[in-house]
Amino acid sequence: MKTIGLLGGMSWHSTELYYRLLNEGVQQRLGGLHSARILLASVDFAEIAELQATDQWEQAGYLLAGQAQKLELAGADFLLIGTNTMHISVPQIEREINIPILHIADATADAIIKAGYHSTGLLGTKFTMQMDYYKQRLIDRGLKVLVPDDPSCIRINDVIFDELCYGEIKPASKQDYLNFIQQLVDKGAECIIAGCTEITLLVQQADTEVRLFDTTAIHAQAAVYYALAEDD
Repeated sequence: MKTIGLLGGMSWHSTELYYRLLNEGVQQRLGGLHSARILLASVDFAEIAELQATDQWEQAGYLLAGQAQKLELAGADFLLIGTNTMHISVPQIEREINIPILHIADATADAIIKAGYHSTGLLGTKFTMQMDYYKQRLIDRGLKVLVPDDPSCIRINDVIFDELCYGEIKPASKQDYLNFIQQLVDKGAECIIAGCTEITLLVQQADTEVRLFDTTAIHAQAAVYYALAEDD
């Protein structure tokens, strides 16, 4: 079994979910008392969030690259970044380490294409929805990507940072998200990417008839398969 290097803390609520999903996945595959081999580097999210808010992406990437190096030195065989937004720093981190990064957008695109969909709505932080580093990766796989309008993006982002990152679940916010999902479907989305690792704390598949792709679960499942795959 390969050792997973999990770069987390963004937020710790989603990292907790990653930890559970990784261990459940390994136990389901191997049975018995098996669990995942995980090395965790958990950052102070307040520092990262401040750098995001002030567009200091290079500095944020520098901090994450330093933690990624520690995971590699500690024996991680590959890296899992436990957040959609900070995949913006993947090229910067890749330059500083010698182990592969399992990209969340690639895993999500693979799942959507395998399910037979061609167009998808994308919910996440305003950075994920409005910048190209994430969307383009999906487009390059042949998917059409639809995002909410600017006011809706602001509301979605505010719920993530002001509520979900604190573990707060509010019915009014849930209804707003369901409305945003329907708006994207009305624009032509066949499915929806829950493109923030906190979103599924608020909206689950049982809440809507529209197919939701939970990036946290997809990413964790891909990591389990990679960790258990035999080397060529």
